[in-house]
Amino acid sequence: MDPVLVVGILIILFAAFTVLKAVRIVPQARARNVERLGRYHRTLKPGLNFVIPYIDRVYPMIDLREQVVTFRPQPVITEDNLVVEIDNVLYFQVTDPRAASYEIANYIQAIEQLTVTTMRNVIGSMDLEKTLTSRDTINSQLRGVLDEATGKWGIRVNRVEVKAIDPPKTIKDAMEKQMRAERDKRAAILNAEGQRQSQILTAEGDKQSRILRAEGQRTAAILEAEGQSRAIDQVFQAVHRNDPDPQLLAYQYLQVLPQLAQGEGNTFWVIPSEVTSALQGVSKAFTESLPRSAATREVPESSAMEEEEVVKASEAAAEAVADAQDAGTPAGPRQLTQAANEPATPFPDLDREHQER
Repeated sequence: MDPVLVVGILIILFAAFTVLKAVRIVPQARARNVERLGRYHRTLKPGLNFVIPYIDRVYPMIDLREQVVTFRPQPVITEDNLVVEIDNVLYFQVTDPRAASYEIANYIQAIEQLTVTTMRNVIGSMDLEKTLTSRDTINSQLRGVLDEATGKWGIRVNRVEVKAIDPPKTIKDAMEKQMRAERDKRAAILNAEGQRQSQILTAEGDKQSRILRAEGQRTAAILEAEGQSRAIDQVFQAVHRNDPDPQLLAYQYLQVLPQLAQGEGNTFWVIPSEVTSALQGVSKAFTESLPRSAATREVPESSAMEEEEVVKASEAAAEAVADAQDAGTPAGPRQLTQAANEPATPFPDLDREHQER
């Protein structure tokens, strides 16, 4: 092969390689530091960039996006001397590629160690209960310390989150028992509240039902009394409208006497003194001609039928007197007491009114 041709090919390849080394393409949200003759020269921006080959040295790309770093759980001692393991998640972003490369050798490791020491300092001033319930306070304190320390490294800490807090197993068992006791307590309280509300509602229902029942009974009693009053008034008006004589009233009085002795426990009952006068009035009524009342003035006389009715009325009066005398308890003696020795008119007011008329 011709030596001149070989040299030409080598020169062409070297020129192409030199051109390639002079061109640098940087993606979006990335950055690359450039050193010229051992000193920092500039930072390449996203896009097409040109450097001097063999003089400028281009370092690896630095990611400018927000990054998430998870650290392994770290043992931390609380104020009440309990060892808990805490797992953190850190969100940070590189704001200055030059400082991130030249101010610290490994910023990821530095952030991890700074997070552990700061977390031990913060949690060491809290007890277990406060640690479990103060995650926001822990996050804000960690973020403030880390952001202040990493600012000179060209890094901004956006958020720090406590991902997990694991107390010892014995503490977990005690906490579970405590929570179970709290739930049982709340369940018992709710059950008691339910029973109390049920009893209150039941008592209110009984009260309302008794009130309504009493009002119903009162209304029924009032209506019954009004009905009886109207019935008595109508009977009284009918009696006075038909102008009854004392003999008719005496007969009605004798018909009621047997009902006085129908009680099961009646071993002693009193026959009023009006019974003799009533019997005399009934006997006189069936032996003499009855006076004409306003109700019987227009009825024509019928001798045969009147005689039969008189006989039937006499027999009924005799049976009523016999029933009145035989009434009482069969097993015990019958005691009859005369209320007064002198004969008295059974209804003096009606007799006097009849005589005046």
